[in-house]
Amino acid sequence: MWPDRRLIDLFKTEFPIVLAPMAGAMDAEMVIAAAQGGALGSLPCAMISAEKAREQVGLIRQRVKAPVNMNFFCHTPAELTAEAEARWKQRLASYYTEHGLDPAAPIAAANRAPFDAAFCEVVEELKPEVVSFHFGLPEQALLKRVKAAGCLVISSATTVKEAVWLEERGVDAVIAQGAEAGGHRGMFLTDRIAEQPGTFALVPQVADAVKVPVIAAGGIADGRGIAAAFALGASGVQIGSAYLRCPESRLSAGGRNALAEARDDSTVITNVMTGRPARGVQNRLMREAGPVSPDAPPFPHAATALGPLKAAAEKQGRVDFTNLWAGQAVALGREVPAAELTRDLAKSALARLKALAG
Repeated sequence: MWPDRRLIDLFKTEFPIVLAPMAGAMDAEMVIAAAQGGALGSLPCAMISAEKAREQVGLIRQRVKAPVNMNFFCHTPAELTAEAEARWKQRLASYYTEHGLDPAAPIAAANRAPFDAAFCEVVEELKPEVVSFHFGLPEQALLKRVKAAGCLVISSATTVKEAVWLEERGVDAVIAQGAEAGGHRGMFLTDRIAEQPGTFALVPQVADAVKVPVIAAGGIADGRGIAAAFALGASGVQIGSAYLRCPESRLSAGGRNALAEARDDSTVITNVMTGRPARGVQNRLMREAGPVSPDAPPFPHAATALGPLKAAAEKQGRVDFTNLWAGQAVALGREVPAAELTRDLAKSALARLKALAG
């Protein structure tokens, strides 16, 4: 019944829906529920250890026989200079004072680890059906090992040029990430955030430029969005924000309230939360220090000094310094179990596609 079955046949899932890997907002429970609903569940591994990844995949394998996607970042870590750190701490000094925090106290470094040999060993051991990457691809030797383990490889592109680059290096499908998408921009051949195309413009151009299946991402949160993605030439969709209010989400009560109140204009692209452009629900820090600030140190170091502020504010039920990554369609999210939401999305999309075909 789907007009393009390439992604379903490739992933061997019931529906051409990929649960977006949302680091910090979800874990194995969300992956299991989405997989039970018929989607490809994605486990975000950029903020967890290799040991934790093993544990999480073990939980998923115990509960479902569905394919699993392990997601990794593959950025090149940037050095934090003393000057950049001092400038950022100075920008945050008034917030530290307001919350009674000691700016000289030691802080645990923000954990956003790129894919490396240790994680590659985990992939070779666990053999997930799919491995997805953000910010390009890892070095050729590691990529070769991932493929040799029998894993399908997918990655995000924010421009046609990036999509072609990914296909040339052997990915099995390309995620076309429009500017509407929540979370970090997957950009890796450009840093020109103002030039990022939206999903409606990006997907058909990527579909024309590559032969592999295209997964549309960004601003898709219901059956209408899924049907539109197929009309534009996609073989499937990646959806994240629509799942954030599901009971399986790991968001705090304050975070859930902020999402429930979000509208179409509530999200912005910012660099003040981590040092790299990402779309999220606007909070106090984004309004007062950004949303884009030259004072923010490079990724992921901006997040380090925010740790104590985030913890202090969350204790008071506030999300002033919490990164609630979400896309422009976040207001379409619903408080239903992830498995039920997945089936509803697919059913609604098929009904819409049938109506359009009629």
